[in-house]
Amino acid sequence: MLPVKIAGLGWYLPERRVTNALLEEQFGISADWIERATGVQERRYVTNETTVSMGAAAARMALEDANLRVHDLDAIISASAAPQQAIPCTAALLQQELNAPDGASACFDINATCMSFLFALHTAAHLIAAGVYRTVLLCSSERASHSLNPAERESVALFGDAAAAAVITASQADEGSKIWHALFETYSSGAHLTEIRGGGTLHHPNDPATTPEMNLFHMHGPAVFKQASLVLAPFLERFFSTLGWERDQVDAVVPHQASRHGLELLTRRLGFNGEQVINHLAQRGNCVSASIPLALAEATYSGRIRRGDRVLLIGTGAGLTLGALALTF
Repeated sequence: MLPVKIAGLGWYLPERRVTNALLEEQFGISADWIERATGVQERRYVTNETTVSMGAAAARMALEDANLRVHDLDAIISASAAPQQAIPCTAALLQQELNAPDGASACFDINATCMSFLFALHTAAHLIAAGVYRTVLLCSSERASHSLNPAERESVALFGDAAAAAVITASQADEGSKIWHALFETYSSGAHLTEIRGGGTLHHPNDPATTPEMNLFHMHGPAVFKQASLVLAPFLERFFSTLGWERDQVDAVVPHQASRHGLELLTRRLGFNGEQVINHLAQRGNCVSASIPLALAEATYSGRIRRGDRVLLIGTGAGLTLGALALTF
């Protein structure tokens, strides 16, 4: 148990709404098929926003929610699948965009694709509990629309752009907020089922052998779902056996909004009921690392999640990585 809390939450959504009808017009993919296959009705795409500008907007909202200032931060963690640029870390660019004072906060990035926020939250919680930091900003900001592969119609239809942020502090003695347990497992036999091959040292942008297709997102959706379906149930059994909660004691399940089939798996095979699961896939799409904190933030602002609620954050990411974290909000 870690006596830390999510003190504030914020998010940013680009103004541009992209409906299934617009995708049908642009790519020739049936709007009806998109909704049946993915569960998404619309998603947001950036226009002039950057990863950092979206993240900073979400961060300002989270700081206001926590009744804190940027000067209160002593660490900034960017938890996203894609950095704004290769060097420096995106967190340093966030510090600059927020006009945070030089030297007052340590900045670093954590990338576990769609599970980046969960890894960052778990990391920050340990650092705060150990007294290393007092007030940590976590920010997940994604511009997935720039890397979509028009040859893969399901991923084109599934993903959207968004940012979400959280301010993490220690819980006071009279507060019930805490993190109870977290578990992460990676099954690298699925490492190449979801990938962008270009952009790194193997297929460097300056290498003439690097093709434009290498810089696009590739996902073997059915294979990813099959692997996740096989490993998620025993993963959750291990998680709950250590946690000590029963599934019906969870007030809200906030899953990565991976796909319609992924969300249905929670209720069809993994023991949760529909009222427990936060689902805004139809309006947001899959926002990669921003998916979980965005759903958490919107559910909190709407009153669906309240202080004292038992909350489960859960999802899968490329790797294939599974993650689950239980907390009292």
